[in-house]
Amino acid sequence: MIDPFLEPGVLVRHPGQPDWGLGQVQSVIGHRVTVNFEDAGKQTIDATRVRLDFVGDDPRGSE
Repeated sequence: MIDPFLEPGVLVRHPGQPDWGLGQVQSVIGHRVTVNFEDAGKQTIDATRVRLDFVGDDPRGSE
């Protein structure tokens, strides 16, 4: 199951690719999330395999 808080405009980081920098979600279609990263450009992420880290306040609350 993908995170229901992933939606266009949300700022994220890829936990396995810190050198990609800050990313902004562009689209979410099924389990595919397209993110535009500062240093890696647009990347399509399989949200069933990678849990992106929210930047700023985590909309999921404390875990």
